[in-house]
Amino acid sequence: MAASAKSFLADAGYGEQELDANSALMELDKGLRSGKLGEQCEAVVRFPRLFQKYPFPILINSAFLKLADVFRVGNNFLRLCVLKVTQQSEKHLEKILNVDEFVKRVFSVIHSNDPVARAITLQMLGSMASIIPERKNAHHSIRQSLDSHDNVEVEAAIFAAANFSAQSKDFAVGICNKISEMIQGLATPVDLKLKLIPILQHMHHDASLASSSRQLLQQLVTSYPSTKMVIVTLHTFTLLAASSLVDIPKQIQLLLQYLKNDPRKAVKRLAIQDLKLLANKTPHTWSRENIQALCESALNTPYDSLKMGMLSVLSTLSGTIAIKQYFSSAPGAAATTARSFDLVKLAQECCYHNNRGIAAHGVRILTNISASCQEKDLLPLEQDAVFGLEALLVLCSQDDSPGAQATLKITLTCMVKLVKCRPHLSQSVVESLLAQLHSAQDNARILMCHCLAAIAMQLPVLADGMLGDLMDLYKLIGQSATDKKQELLVSLATVIFVSSQKALSTEIKTVIKQQLENASNGWTAYRIARQASRMGNHDMARELYQSLLTQVASEHFYFWLNSLKEFSHAEQCLTGLQEDNYSSALSCIAEALKSYHKGIASLTAASTPLNPLSFQCGFVKLRIDLLQAFSQLICTCNSLKTSPPPAIATTIAMTSGNELQRCGRISNQMKHSMEEFRNLATRYGDLYQSSFDADSATLRNVELQQQSCLLISHAIEALILDPESASFQEYSSNGTAHVESEYERRMMSVFNHVLEEVESLNRKYAPVSYLHTACLCNAVIALLKVPLSFQRYFFQKLQSTSIKLALSPSPRNPAEPIAVQNNQQLALKVEGVVQHGSKPGLFRKIQSVCLNVSSVLQSKSGQDYKIPIDNMTNEMEQRVEPHNDYFSTQFLLNFVILGTHNITVESSVIDSNGIVWKTGPKTTIFVKSLEDPYSQQVRLQQQQGQPPSQQQQQRTAYSRF
Repeated sequence: MAASAKSFLADAGYGEQELDANSALMELDKGLRSGKLGEQCEAVVRFPRLFQKYPFPILINSAFLKLADVFRVGNNFLRLCVLKVTQQSEKHLEKILNVDEFVKRVFSVIHSNDPVARAITLQMLGSMASIIPERKNAHHSIRQSLDSHDNVEVEAAIFAAANFSAQSKDFAVGICNKISEMIQGLATPVDLKLKLIPILQHMHHDASLASSSRQLLQQLVTSYPSTKMVIVTLHTFTLLAASSLVDIPKQIQLLLQYLKNDPRKAVKRLAIQDLKLLANKTPHTWSRENIQALCESALNTPYDSLKMGMLSVLSTLSGTIAIKQYFSSAPGAAATTARSFDLVKLAQECCYHNNRGIAAHGVRILTNISASCQEKDLLPLEQDAVFGLEALLVLCSQDDSPGAQATLKITLTCMVKLVKCRPHLSQSVVESLLAQLHSAQDNARILMCHCLAAIAMQLPVLADGMLGDLMDLYKLIGQSATDKKQELLVSLATVIFVSSQKALSTEIKTVIKQQLENASNGWTAYRIARQASRMGNHDMARELYQSLLTQVASEHFYFWLNSLKEFSHAEQCLTGLQEDNYSSALSCIAEALKSYHKGIASLTAASTPLNPLSFQCGFVKLRIDLLQAFSQLICTCNSLKTSPPPAIATTIAMTSGNELQRCGRISNQMKHSMEEFRNLATRYGDLYQSSFDADSATLRNVELQQQSCLLISHAIEALILDPESASFQEYSSNGTAHVESEYERRMMSVFNHVLEEVESLNRKYAPVSYLHTACLCNAVIALLKVPLSFQRYFFQKLQSTSIKLALSPSPRNPAEPIAVQNNQQLALKVEGVVQHGSKPGLFRKIQSVCLNVSSVLQSKSGQDYKIPIDNMTNEMEQRVEPHNDYFSTQFLLNFVILGTHNITVESSVIDSNGIVWKTGPKTTIFVKSLEDPYSQQVRLQQQQGQPPSQQQQQRTAYSRF
């Protein structure tokens, strides 16, 4: 356990002395035993940090038992500290092994004469409800305490009752009548009733319980019409409906009724808030009548704040299936135009509202309608959406306030969405953005540049004519050095790189470099270089990396920048490739490989134990191998001219029945080449599978590299090795509709062109002609002429996920084997913790962990006697779902053969889409299988020629049965 926990200390930092788990626990235990209250409290509050560092059950169990002791014998302040620690460490509670002992120590305080101590104990029990949901003594204590005369104790009992109701059906059924009596009882004060009502939201364990709770809430809404009571009751009503699901349509109607008829603004606001919750959770349950009623309320209300709330609900619904239901189920839908719908009238009315928020929701509704209802004739609506967006853009881009920036973000998001689904609107949208760029505030300019880049990535709409405006603005900005200006320089440079999809002109490069020299810091220059690498402008990137080499503080950063410079130079070498000029292609690839080899050496030097750069190294090594394979393929094609077949080639071809043998050694070389490309495709697939934390653009990039390998291997097979059985159906171009970037667009067009060429030459001029080899060489050159894009994950890791494994039994010394008798099985327990970075689940989430255990015999023991072999090796796999980022499972392993066995436990991850990712880690332990003493004795006696004695025969396990 201690050994497995040590690995967590790599992330500890904070200047603390590095201790193993046991030492850290002993240190805190010393504080708990101190006579000074301050030191005891300090020790208690440091426990959550300990759990974070060593999240395995052995330590957590010991720690919680120590905390339970403090809770039992300490004063109320210490108990409060323990309660806070328990609440903070809720996800570690299920790792407590001795739950009975832990509960016994805590529960003993419930019999105290001090009501505050009892209240803290009740809160403690409530916080532990997830691990003791069915403890009858806890249930009984909560019921008893609800009748207490002490307000603090009653409030604590209410907290505990709510937590237990959420976890336990038995408790919920038992307490429901008690709660309803208290709420309806005249003796219960109103403020206590307000605290009791929310418990009813957990009464959803079965239909009858939910129904009786709903009836009670219905009575309360009518019996107690005061504002506070109505608000609490209605909100509980909504949460109960959202959990039990069956009553959601009724709840929507009830909330709409209150929104329409209740004159109180507070109640209307609560109704809107709850409608928003239901719109997010179950948009499919909203009928046309519900949306129509909400539209009517919004059209009739004189209050801007309420109108904005209702529009916010409608804009949420407009992005879901509900909007299609609204338009499709309209009476006489075929006859009415889109403009005659109330929702559309409302959105058009609000588009030019003097309140920015209302206007933003109006244009969002129009955009969503245009995007999702594409089968209808919506040309007028599209124009309304564009005009509304342009008006908001002009309004918000001049204003620097946070509210205006938030509205601008919504506006720009809508612009990108509208252009994506209605490409014919892109020109006018881009022109309006460019027109506003000059007069906008800096904050707004940054957001507008992001929007322009997003649109230009999808559609090549930024013509060269527009570059002039961008360059003028770039010159203007470069004259000041504030943080916002630096950010803007990066954003503008990105738009320029995206818009100039071919190589950058010398003039643009000069302007960018001048501005960077005048007013920028090194970080800005690095970010611009990074964007240039992503967009394939490698000559610009190389110059910027070169200028930054002397500006970094550590040698790791120097080597990192140097490697990027070399990679950019290598890719730059490949831009000089020309079709049909194969000798220059070979020299360009050789030059690129030279730079790549320098770069990979630098990249290896830049890696550190905490940041091993494994993806970057893997990606670059594959690129090197791919270039070498391309070079080899061109040489092989040339060998048709340089190495004519031997005189006996025709005889060999006739004997073997393979026409390809007529051409000499090219046949074997082509086979090798095809296998190499298939092998590279497999390795790209492995890199893809190991990149769980990569963004989708990076994964798509890796996929495109893999497809280019498969394409070339398919071309070799179809043209030369096996033209008869080559099929082109599976390679038809069906993915071009969802192209995300210019790089992908160009790669897909090359793929399609190569496939057409190969198909046109297939089964012609057999067995091999110069046309076939020229087609292969031109395919290689066409693929290499598309500048490689180094995507975000190469530079930046936005999501971080790792798994730590702990095996038990585990040896004190990793090299030492665990001793097991060969007639027994080893129960191997595998525990694991999933660790996340600052943004868990940003791209994909872990659904389950797949654990694979295998054992290999490393060395046999010296005896030559024979042992019956049932199970030679162990090969097992289990899937476990992590709960609160923790999982554990067990494997039973056989070691019949005497000797040393190597056990490997490897973990991989399955995401929510069911895709398997080989994230690792891989852990190894050694087991020594020993002969059991009785078998050894029998064998020795047999060797000496003595029959086993009667007494010994009775000792065998089998003789008893």
